[in-house]
Amino acid sequence: METLTLGKSLNLGLRRAMEDDSKVLIMGEDVGKLGGVFRITDGLQKDFGDERVIDTPLAEAGIVGTAIGLALRGYRPVVEIQFDGFVYPAYDQIVCQVAKFHYRSRGKVSLPMVIRIPFGGGIGAVEHHSESPEAYFSHTAGLKVVACSNPSDAYWMIQQAIASDDPIIFFEPKRRYWEKGEVDTAAPLSSAYPLHSSRVLRSGTDATLLAYGPMVRTCLDAATAAAEDGRNLEVIDLRTLSPLDMAPVFESVRKTGRAVVVHEAPGNIGLGAEVAARISEECFYSLEAPVLRVTGYDIPYPASRVEEEFLPDLDRVLEAVDRSFGF
Repeated sequence: METLTLGKSLNLGLRRAMEDDSKVLIMGEDVGKLGGVFRITDGLQKDFGDERVIDTPLAEAGIVGTAIGLALRGYRPVVEIQFDGFVYPAYDQIVCQVAKFHYRSRGKVSLPMVIRIPFGGGIGAVEHHSESPEAYFSHTAGLKVVACSNPSDAYWMIQQAIASDDPIIFFEPKRRYWEKGEVDTAAPLSSAYPLHSSRVLRSGTDATLLAYGPMVRTCLDAATAAAEDGRNLEVIDLRTLSPLDMAPVFESVRKTGRAVVVHEAPGNIGLGAEVAARISEECFYSLEAPVLRVTGYDIPYPASRVEEEFLPDLDRVLEAVDRSFGF
């Protein structure tokens, strides 16, 4: 076991994937000499050369379009979108080409590519640097969407995504890049937890907290605080946003009778609404209260001085748990 930050875990996961397969390429703005604005690709161009770690122009549509061509020729490109709000110029390429190529070719052509997107707030950045665009891509048939939340998952999930023959949108919680955890870097990839699977991180009996990406740590902290008041909360990291793995969620909610879904993105037509709907359909007779959501507000991401008012925090999660017990 090694103690690594989430960012370093991603770096080592990318390195291991490049060592294992010479067809793996990394592309993006400042990913080479600089090592990325968050240093996720630090040292990779030096060790693998500028033909495998490619600094691109500031042109997201061109970056993704070029990656499509490389994937069609047998490469496994890993594209970095420097900040979440920069992905929109490439949105047409992603939803009209990347997502549809396999279906359009009747299954004859695959696009094994990964689009990495640092997402979410909490870093005090300016406009277009703190978006949560996961619902756009989760709604798009033909894309798989995942979000890591801790160093161990970051290390394994990036390798699993690169090895997949499906195009994957890979969300990274940027404000968690510096948080540390234990990672077993010596284990084989085959031993990793399945990529498209939810995971129970903390067992409980009184209510279920559901989250992904940056909000997983917030929910774990809320569960620790709730224990001081005698409430035993179960925490599930969804990990995969499309396809959603709901079996562990249903099992948990049938046990606890209560569920609170937490994410940074605005609540209107967000992932929380889909999760809540599926729980209501499958676990109706087990529910002791409505499924509640704790989300960002339905506004553009605010200025950094007030972003802490926008982001769900421990108090808002615990308040939702209290409301659940009020029914």
